[in-house]
Amino acid sequence: MPTLRESLAYEPVELNFGTSGLRGLASEMTDLECYLNTAGFLQFLVEQEQLSTGGTVLVAGDLRDSTPRIAGAVIQAIRDAGFKAEYHGLVPTPAIAFYALERDLACIMVTGSHIPADRNGIKFYKQGGEVLKADEAPIKAAVAVVRDAVYGADAEQSAFNFDGSLKTTPELPTVDGSAEETYRRRYLDAFSADCLAGKKIVYYQHSAVGRDILPDLFKKLGANVVTVGFSDVFVPLDSENVTPKDKAYFKQLAHEHPDAFAIVSTDGDSDRPFVVDETGEFNRGDVLGAVTAAWCKADFAAYPVSASDAVDAELSRLGIAFEHTKIGSPYVIVAMQGAEAKGKKRVVCWEVNGGFMLGTPLEVGDSTLKALPTRDAFFPILVALLSAKEQNIKVSQLFGRLPQRFTDAGLIDDFPVDVSKAMVAHFGQDTPEVRKELTAYFTPEQGFDEVVSIDALDGVRITFKNGDIAHLRPSSNAPQLRIYSIADSPDRAAEITAMAIAEPSGIFRRMQAALGATG
Repeated sequence: MPTLRESLAYEPVELNFGTSGLRGLASEMTDLECYLNTAGFLQFLVEQEQLSTGGTVLVAGDLRDSTPRIAGAVIQAIRDAGFKAEYHGLVPTPAIAFYALERDLACIMVTGSHIPADRNGIKFYKQGGEVLKADEAPIKAAVAVVRDAVYGADAEQSAFNFDGSLKTTPELPTVDGSAEETYRRRYLDAFSADCLAGKKIVYYQHSAVGRDILPDLFKKLGANVVTVGFSDVFVPLDSENVTPKDKAYFKQLAHEHPDAFAIVSTDGDSDRPFVVDETGEFNRGDVLGAVTAAWCKADFAAYPVSASDAVDAELSRLGIAFEHTKIGSPYVIVAMQGAEAKGKKRVVCWEVNGGFMLGTPLEVGDSTLKALPTRDAFFPILVALLSAKEQNIKVSQLFGRLPQRFTDAGLIDDFPVDVSKAMVAHFGQDTPEVRKELTAYFTPEQGFDEVVSIDALDGVRITFKNGDIAHLRPSSNAPQLRIYSIADSPDRAAEITAMAIAEPSGIFRRMQAALGATG
């Protein structure tokens, strides 16, 4: 009899880890592929003595159309492996993660975060927090063992059809609301019920999974909340790629609500914040992190090398020790854990996308806000608003007090992964020859000065004598090349981004052509 693998009517695409979790096209995230990766993760937990027979694993998801099907496959894998699946429905990633931490359990979040609707993802949490980079190889090894066993089984006896779907569609369990309620209580127990009294907040809901929970939290903390932009269609709002259309919408909202204190939102799984001031200006996550760290009176902060150098300047002014890391929550979490081990008492970290992590408990008045070492959107939004309110200034003034460096970001699609890797390998060498070679792409005619440093911690971060910074970085799980730019004016930062990603002959495409020509 043929095996399942021999009988599949398509060529499977294996899921791989990105900067944080597994991601892929929803069409390629078949029931079979999601089942295999979940089963491998469970086997990893067993090997790590974090899960035993009959144990419970928590599951939740976001609002993508493909999420219920994928969650069903995840739950089926949990059950088939002899464990209990506790389903918490459609809630923010930090909500299920915090509840798992409270109960010392593993959890699985089905989410593609901010990526387009035709894609999705799975994010694993072991006991104590996120899966880190050191965990990825043993998880993949466990998945490979499970894959061989399932693929090698008799096709007739397999639980899967030839298209990778489950022969029997699993019913999702009744939703347990405990994760959502515990997340709410985390904030309502720590902050006073009038801390935002008198402030009007415009909340952009779109298709974010926290679009009802978070506005309700703001209301319960005293704010006057107006919700806008509800969408039945998934909106891939990306805090690291705020489009001209997004920016125009923020300005429109500011015009329509001239009495608003701020306009706020999150990405799809509500772990990345959007803080837009009363003028409609979006404030990036790296500077939002600096504002939040200041309010927390942090004694250590970790954040990616792609952050604005204004953050370094502000933390230095405040006397907060800091460390640059590679991009991705696993890296900043490891740095945060290292600081805790060295005795730091108020430890925080964040990503340029704004997701903020609290590594140690924080005293808030007479209460304590428990640690949450995974990306959260609500906390930094709340802190930014509180900071402005407590200082009796506008949100625009709060961010205006930071060192005035300006950032921009963008990406180019259909950029070959092998070429991206070749670019990093070649241009990441800080030598006089490479510095000179880069001036052929970043030219004086385009306003660039001489190259004074190259940082290859993650991608290639090029600093020019006039203060311009161009940081190119390939996506870890898609044929995309990103640019992060920093300059002394917003127009110059936007100009650097535009020149890098211009089609068909911008800086990136010219680099691609040159590297392609040399093999």
